[in-house]
Amino acid sequence: MIRKPIKKKWGYALGVLSILILLSGYTYLSHRQHAANPDDTTIPSWKQLWQGVKKAVALDEYTRERWIVEDAKATLARLFIGLFFGIAGALVLGVIMGCVKAVEAFLVPPMSLLAKIPPTAALAVFFVMVGTGTNMYVMMIAFGVLPTLAQTVYLSVKDVPEELLNKAYTLGASNCEVIWNIIVRFILPRLIDAIRLQIGPAMVYLIAAEMVCGDVGFGYRIRLQSRLLNMSVVYPYLGALAAFGFAVDYGLRFFQKKVCPWYMA
Repeated sequence: MIRKPIKKKWGYALGVLSILILLSGYTYLSHRQHAANPDDTTIPSWKQLWQGVKKAVALDEYTRERWIVEDAKATLARLFIGLFFGIAGALVLGVIMGCVKAVEAFLVPPMSLLAKIPPTAALAVFFVMVGTGTNMYVMMIAFGVLPTLAQTVYLSVKDVPEELLNKAYTLGASNCEVIWNIIVRFILPRLIDAIRLQIGPAMVYLIAAEMVCGDVGFGYRIRLQSRLLNMSVVYPYLGALAAFGFAVDYGLRFFQKKVCPWYMA
């Protein structure tokens, strides 16, 4: 039967099994590669990966800094600032487009157009406009997530039942009260879902930009170490990015469950 539930313990067991299959597959590929070439670094063994982790967290003998710490601070600061401006702008524009017909007619076409432009393809434009500093990364992320997220918010506002709005006005609510107490609360769970889906693309935009012009950050380090074929450092960095993305996604789901319990029911 479609969507037939399974026991929770089986759900956990299947999840663990899928991870074990991935790890086993990597172990097999690494063993096969090293059997053919013991000095291979493209698919590091687990011992080589451990050495790469130690190299990433150890103090650099020249800069006296830890790679992973400096790169994480730079990348996460750029990511969160860019997401903040992108989400805030999308929320404001999306709500206004969904509430005011004139604004809807004026903004929906350009938003639809901008959503189709890959931010990485417009990298040169950001260089010219704001240089290669932090502002460039922030603008790139905000530009990447804002149009798509604004359209999601706009469509969610359009789905708010007219009955809810009419009842609020009947009880004497003002326009601002209707927007805040009815519309925003109605679209909040969908907004959180949309933000979850935008975390991955935002990280792609940022890492791509750091690979091109960064002097610190995850993208910069991955580019530098991949050129030297130090994949024992690159793979742990990719693992750290995956762990960070999973943690943010889990945090957003937990937040959604707490503030929107009716949606999760």
